[in-house]
Amino acid sequence: MENIKGKKIAILATNGFEESELFNPKSALQNKGAEVTVIAPEKGKIKAWKHGNWSSDINVDITIDDAMEKEYDCLILPGGVINPDKLRRDSKAVDFARRFFEKKKLVAAICHGPQLLIDAEVVKGRTMTSFRAIKKDLQNAGANWVDSEVVVDDNLITSRNPGDLEAFNNKIIEKLVS
Repeated sequence: MENIKGKKIAILATNGFEESELFNPKSALQNKGAEVTVIAPEKGKIKAWKHGNWSSDINVDITIDDAMEKEYDCLILPGGVINPDKLRRDSKAVDFARRFFEKKKLVAAICHGPQLLIDAEVVKGRTMTSFRAIKKDLQNAGANWVDSEVVVDDNLITSRNPGDLEAFNNKIIEKLVS
């Protein structure tokens, strides 16, 4: 695969993100030359969730108040049960994600990450996948849910769970190169 040097990636998360679903894409994209920025509602650090317990911290690079979608080529939404549930209640996070769709920029969401997209009202008519527990939520919001490791619908990439991370990362890189 080609490198993606010069591409700017935003990862939107808060406390309770699934550890592998943030750290793994971040590392994969940085290894290909992308500049990755961790964005959160709060300053300082946010804490990961791993196997039912709190885990590693990661530094927040910029808060949602200071982030502008025009500065990024792609938005990544990691899952975890807690993370997207908190973000979808934050109007600034919802608006930030919606603006990526308005500008037709690449958005990649994994596991429970698509919950934020339901609140952004951008899933209707989209073919998507997710963690099985939110299948009905996506269908009720008008999405065509399929059970596949990675699904691409125009500028939207979705995957089901951490087991799909390799396919998820590869598809993000492929779309950034094209």
